[in-house]
Amino acid sequence: MARTQGSHSQITGPRVREAALHLFAKHGFAAVSMRQIAREVGVQAGALYNYTPDKQALLFSLMKGHMDELLTDWRALPEGGSALERLERFVRFHIGFHLPRPESVFVSYMELRNLSPENFAVIEGLRRDYEDSLEAILRAGLDDRLFDVPDPKIATLAVIAMLTGVTTWYRPDGRLSEDEVSDQYWAMVRKSVGA
Repeated sequence: MARTQGSHSQITGPRVREAALHLFAKHGFAAVSMRQIAREVGVQAGALYNYTPDKQALLFSLMKGHMDELLTDWRALPEGGSALERLERFVRFHIGFHLPRPESVFVSYMELRNLSPENFAVIEGLRRDYEDSLEAILRAGLDDRLFDVPDPKIATLAVIAMLTGVTTWYRPDGRLSEDEVSDQYWAMVRKSVGA
């Protein structure tokens, strides 16, 4: 099928991903058709297959892209400091990374159930890598007697869930700035680990 007039792969490809992300976040993966995505982008449905083999591959690409970017940005930060300093860096990074991406966060958490087993395993592995970095900080804090948590793995999951939840209610034009939200969440996380 011929490309729609005015369509360019370097423009249309990202628009396909953006439209899919928006529609998946708004309606849910199962309720969105390739036709709806094509209509949102302004191309014929058949043209989508120039950019993705199918809807499952598109969902996986969105989720993997989110996790790859998260891990790359996290690993680019300096590693040194005490466990307390590293924990603060994690908290502020997590909030700063996720606040501008509420749709990506929503899809990454709510649509895991719609991944094929193979794709789920990949995303689960990437999530575990990120969780492991926080767990290592908590374990270091326990070793240094800076933190008091009975189970570092449960504490890791609880902290990440708390931090990620900010994307469900935060609004840039709300009463708190991103820095104020980050300050308050850091205070809560610090207390939650007994620091």
